[in-house]
Amino acid sequence: MENPSGKSWIPESGGSAGDRTDKRDTSAFNTWKDIIIPGNVDDGMTKLGDTIVKPLPLSKRKHLANFLGRAQGKTGRLQLIELSKQYPEKLESPELKFKGPEKLGKVEYFEHLRNAKFCLAPRGESSWTLRFYESFFVECVPVILSDQVELPFQDVIDYAKISIKWPSTEIGPQLFQYLESISDNEIEGMLARGRQIRCLWVYAPESEPCSAMQGILSELQKKVRQFHQSTETFWLHNGTIINRNLVAFSKWKPPMPLP
Repeated sequence: MENPSGKSWIPESGGSAGDRTDKRDTSAFNTWKDIIIPGNVDDGMTKLGDTIVKPLPLSKRKHLANFLGRAQGKTGRLQLIELSKQYPEKLESPELKFKGPEKLGKVEYFEHLRNAKFCLAPRGESSWTLRFYESFFVECVPVILSDQVELPFQDVIDYAKISIKWPSTEIGPQLFQYLESISDNEIEGMLARGRQIRCLWVYAPESEPCSAMQGILSELQKKVRQFHQSTETFWLHNGTIINRNLVAFSKWKPPMPLP
């Protein structure tokens, strides 16, 4: 299982765990056995009620786009940092310091992130980036600049309606020209659809009807449905999938006995 949080706490997933499996610009994701799980956004931004930072109206945002991240020697990131120097009125890319007196705090980080209409998400050490998920909670349209990225729950989320994926080979002024061509009404529509699905990025209690865990369990169930020849999977005349205790699949509880 591809796990952006870097944790291996879902056992017997039938896939690989960790977030460094694609460091060489090739994906290790296997659609037959792996699933993608969302990155873990700071609880201060995902909790119900007051969050540590509120989204700004589009009319009050200072920049067209932003990139908040370290260079890490990656071509796409280095290009964005250089573009921010050439077009500072369009792209904000502050130098991030994670220690010392100039360390960027959590609140300041999200205040920067919310101050643009588009949040640019290039690949780093791996193809995914936490900023993609964070952007939904400051209501900034994510622009994916990572060609090999795999996203979670692709069979239930139409990512073309809530985000943009732009070729990493086309990072340059042409990206700004394209983003500027998108009207505020179109942006508002994308943000509204993002609000409807962002609960799937939240690691909420099991009682919540929409959460990352609900999405993950649904993905695992679908994988099991593909393995009808499993020693732990049986079916009845009406198509119902059951386990060896004759319990219907919809009522199975984790950890599920995957093949």
